[in-house]
Amino acid sequence: MNENVKLKLASLPETPGVYQYYNKNGDLLYVGKAKNLKRRVNSYFNKTHDSKRLRVLVSNIANIETINVNTEYDALLLENNLIKEHQPRYNILLKDDKTYPWICIKNERFPRIFSTRNIIKDGSEYYGPYSSIKIMKVLLGLIKELYQVRTCTYDLSEKNIENNKYKVCLEYHIGNCQGPCEGLQSEEEYMTQINAIRSIIKGEFTEAKNYLVDKMSNFAANLEFEKAQITKDKLETLQKYQARTTIVSPTISNVDVFSISSDEEYAYINFMKIYHGAIIQSHTEEWKKKLDETDEDLLEKAIIDFSERFQLDSKEIYIPFDISLEIPNRKITVPKIGEKKHIIDLSLKNTRIFRLEQLKQTKIVDPDRHTKRIMNQMKADLTLPVEPRHIEGFDNSNIQGTNPVSACVVFKDGKPSKKDYRIFNVKTVEGPNDFATMEEVIYRRYSRVLAEGEPLPQLILIDGGKGQLSSAVKSLDKLGLRGKISIIGIAKRLEEIYYPNDPYPLYLDKTSETLKVLQHVRDESHRFGITQHRNRRSNNTFKSELDDIPGIGPQTIKELLTIFKSVQKIKSASLEELTNVVGKSRAEKIKVYFSNENNANIG
Repeated sequence: MNENVKLKLASLPETPGVYQYYNKNGDLLYVGKAKNLKRRVNSYFNKTHDSKRLRVLVSNIANIETINVNTEYDALLLENNLIKEHQPRYNILLKDDKTYPWICIKNERFPRIFSTRNIIKDGSEYYGPYSSIKIMKVLLGLIKELYQVRTCTYDLSEKNIENNKYKVCLEYHIGNCQGPCEGLQSEEEYMTQINAIRSIIKGEFTEAKNYLVDKMSNFAANLEFEKAQITKDKLETLQKYQARTTIVSPTISNVDVFSISSDEEYAYINFMKIYHGAIIQSHTEEWKKKLDETDEDLLEKAIIDFSERFQLDSKEIYIPFDISLEIPNRKITVPKIGEKKHIIDLSLKNTRIFRLEQLKQTKIVDPDRHTKRIMNQMKADLTLPVEPRHIEGFDNSNIQGTNPVSACVVFKDGKPSKKDYRIFNVKTVEGPNDFATMEEVIYRRYSRVLAEGEPLPQLILIDGGKGQLSSAVKSLDKLGLRGKISIIGIAKRLEEIYYPNDPYPLYLDKTSETLKVLQHVRDESHRFGITQHRNRRSNNTFKSELDDIPGIGPQTIKELLTIFKSVQKIKSASLEELTNVVGKSRAEKIKVYFSNENNANIG
């Protein structure tokens, strides 16, 4: 297994999708689908295979590419399209006559609804494709159960109906059709049913439900309770049905889709080719920025580059935002709603997942590059003058004002530097006063840093909102450090970022690396402060009972608590047990002390 494959395996997402195996010459060997890409692809490499053919396939894999989709069902459809398009060596050959079926609403007067494997561009509507014929048949069965739609192939033109060319058939007599061929059902009433059916196929049930509810109410009002019950049963059947989704619309054909997401140093560009309503090609790659290129600039370059490389000649291109590029004989569209927008969203999803994969790989192979990328991103997101290589975070801890402490944690290059952590026992503040405590601690911390000539941090993070931040800024002003150190506050409730003298907070994307680092600093300062606060409270509790024993010093107290765990157990220990720990002389002093204490309490 080469290093490229190892990196891919380590960074695969746990999402549905399609994976493609390539050999060292770049030839596509195999296409597969997965509900969980990481688990499925890794399974090829972490076990011994009985099949010789499978062992040969695995030994020849030199590169892995993935396409991420929303559901396993979408992955199945996409796998089918890619196999038919590229016919990889290790896949079963899927011939055109084995393609998946669609549901057709025929473009004709009194439209028929049926399944088909052939899409004819005659204005008919096609929905699908359906990878499971069973699912499609369930849907068609539901439609037949709910509505009376004709199945005959008659040409029901107005002229033919007026001339009584056709007679009702068995379907009419058994209640599956309302006889439009003899003019027994109006076109308006028939199309009301077709509109409801169209909504059901798309997964929109409101119109169909309203139609059935109205029918049920009318039957009940006319005391036709048996018909009302039948209609109610149909309504319940409809409510239980779960509509299926498709990758793209069959009405979209021969379209190229481009999208981009980026950070400060890199751009991630995805291309998808859609042909006859299905994705047949997808590619995502990382571009390193050399200048301050915008996403618009990079997307324009990508369209030209990819079009040349992949010999793209579609008449229409979908992109997520407007660009100034104009291409002869090719229309550029920015979808805003509907199925076209869904395709753009899917393309963008692939860029984001690819970015996460690259970040994981970079973290493994080149941790310095990973750190630089995060620091650069933090500088941009927080509008800092320099990268925050050295961050110090502060949090106050007290319970009803007792034993107040303030924690200072230090992060270097985005990681905790625990040897530099400090704890401050509050000296000048009485009672629970977070603002005054923060002012005291910030002053003490940086007055000492200045006195000792130690390096200042690039960023101070205060756990709290505007009040705590303002108190910290007061101390920086006293020390003449305002403007020399960047300082911000982070409020827990909505993860709001506050700046000095700015009433409006900054909200970062919940998935951003910058917010994750700030949260880590905040959480670590809270954890460290709480731990030290509890230790101090515990120490004070022990001191009140043990430190008053004559001849017993701190080291002896520590030895006793290490063995007996609590003051109560020390009190109840025998002379022999105490002697084994601290010697006979000190053991006798302890027993005499607690004996006198008990006698005093009794008296």
